[in-house]
Amino acid sequence: MNEFMKTAIEEAFLAMENNEGGPFGAVIVKDNQIISTAHNEVIKTNDPTAHAEIVAIRKAANALGRFDLSDCEIYSSCEPCPMCFAAIHWAKMKKLYYGCTREDAARIGFDDKYIYDVISGVASKQQVEVIHLYSDLFIKPFQEWEKKLDKTQY
Repeated sequence: MNEFMKTAIEEAFLAMENNEGGPFGAVIVKDNQIISTAHNEVIKTNDPTAHAEIVAIRKAANALGRFDLSDCEIYSSCEPCPMCFAAIHWAKMKKLYYGCTREDAARIGFDDKYIYDVISGVASKQQVEVIHLYSDLFIKPFQEWEKKLDKTQY
């Protein structure tokens, strides 16, 4: 087994052993060196976004002092949920390796199918009522951003 994936699995066990979250672990690697390791911390932090991949991305960005992780790759013990998959893209990573599938996760109570259905527009019911408000004020920050000369695009 790949050493990085082995570390991700060890992190998944840590999450459970410490009752910090579900059985998920992640490792971020740059130039064949581990930059960060993490596990699910949803229970520990009462933060529904504290998935292993998100925590690993935050740690790696902090360690490297930048938000662009395009020269890194991520190893996850399980196929990332939609939120984590999006975060991996936002971090601009080029490779994702994963172990268990979303179907494996669903079998133990971590089912993301509904979220995938909402995103693809095929969900039969909506958990969140989405209301688009409009005002000329809403566009003003965008207009200022567009003109801003010292912005850092990401």
